[in-house]
Amino acid sequence: MKAEINKSGCISCGICADICPEVFHQEGHEKASVKVREIPIKLKNEAETAEEQCPTNVIKIRK
Repeated sequence: MKAEINKSGCISCGICADICPEVFHQEGHEKASVKVREIPIKLKNEAETAEEQCPTNVIKIRK
């Protein structure tokens, strides 16, 4: 599984990094980024929750 972020729609809220800091990174007013290329199986639920909770729906988890 891989995570992708459409940075053009990111509002830098930090929800993804709060929910799953092992996969997502966001600092200050910077747009969020993906920290890992492949999402570890043990973080699948957290990454999917971050995708669901993103207020602008810019996170996509690809299988």
